[in-house]
Amino acid sequence: MKKKLIYRLVLTCFIIAIGLIIFRFSSLQANSYRMLERSGPAAQSREWMITRNYASNLQAALKNNPSDIKSALSLATLFIQEARISGNYLYYDKAALKYVNDVIRTDSSNFDALTLKSLIYLSQHHFAEGLQIAERAKQINPYNAFIYGVLVDGNVEMGNYDSAVANSDRMVSIRPDLRSYSRISYLREIYGDYPGAIQAMRMAVDAGAPGDETTEWTRIQLGRLYENTGDLKSAEMHYMIALDERPGYAYAMAGLARIALATADGEKAIAYYKKADSLVSDNSFKEELSDIYQMKGQKSKADSLANLVIRVLSRDAQKGSGDENIGHYADRELAYAFLKVGDYDQALEHALIEYNRRPGNIDVNETLAWVYYCKGEYAKALPYLQVALKTNSKNPLLLCRAGLIYAKNGNKLSAKTTLEQALSSHANFSQAVKNQSSEILKTL
Repeated sequence: MKKKLIYRLVLTCFIIAIGLIIFRFSSLQANSYRMLERSGPAAQSREWMITRNYASNLQAALKNNPSDIKSALSLATLFIQEARISGNYLYYDKAALKYVNDVIRTDSSNFDALTLKSLIYLSQHHFAEGLQIAERAKQINPYNAFIYGVLVDGNVEMGNYDSAVANSDRMVSIRPDLRSYSRISYLREIYGDYPGAIQAMRMAVDAGAPGDETTEWTRIQLGRLYENTGDLKSAEMHYMIALDERPGYAYAMAGLARIALATADGEKAIAYYKKADSLVSDNSFKEELSDIYQMKGQKSKADSLANLVIRVLSRDAQKGSGDENIGHYADRELAYAFLKVGDYDQALEHALIEYNRRPGNIDVNETLAWVYYCKGEYAKALPYLQVALKTNSKNPLLLCRAGLIYAKNGNKLSAKTTLEQALSSHANFSQAVKNQSSEILKTL
């Protein structure tokens, strides 16, 4: 009897031990992340082979020593970089934040971990939280250029433009490079200085290594600046260079799609957008495809893509609910997506949610003003438009929207001046808004 009891106890302990091992292994598996395979030419590149091997080595180091902070932060950095390359922010933000939070739980004042966490929060559009963490990191190390770049981004998104300029000046004084020059360019654009913005972005491109994703992303931004000033030849040239330096680069294809559309080659534009969409997860490709179909009178295709964007954005936001490692605010994007399908009430709801998060941001105010315009509530649009124009931005789409709102509010002089300024630039932007602006201008 005694032997049977001992046997049962030993067997029970053995089963419990096996269960604990399985549970621990399952937990580790659930919390481990790997690099996902890339698509298209990027999957065959030498860069991808190096990145994948480096990630494997870091994961092996962490398996041998889970408290290896350097390897954890290096792996988080790789995930952050891969998020932009692949467009799979939902997966890679969660992966990166898992390792960053592990480090912070061990060392709450780790500068690199706090900087990366701030960067991830900005990526997820948690701008207020990201800015707060960046300020905390700056107190730990006020001599690091990168943290000032994060502060520039956070302050821009929150509408603190004076603070963004001050942090940009501090950043470039510490380290004049691609990152600091590109932020100077962005701020000059916000303040309406397109020649200065182009000059700084060219310096940023020249400071980078050709073919590197960060360099070619910067080159795409330079192309967009040329598009906004009507220099489509220069824009096309830079998109072609980016595609040559980085074969299969989806954002270069999207740039060439916009150029094709500007020259009335809709089929070529569609082909470029479809190819870009197959390579990178980015809803903007679907949104711009939707616009083309709308222009071509293919309403069902346009609405189908717009509704797909709504479902994807809503799903990703829902997945992040209650999980500290994921969660992407996308209310501004949802506002525009609902406008495309004519659901103005939902568009307004999301525009207001975003406005309540960051009422000083000019882009958010432009969105809310435009939603009110589309709803036919022109007087309500006006105060938000004034905030959207507070930095003297010369963005041609903003100026056209401003002119249309002025016209509907009976301010013919401001409408005429603003619309003429926008249309005379010959910038490459929404043809639908251009057409609407031209028709209104004829009546003024």
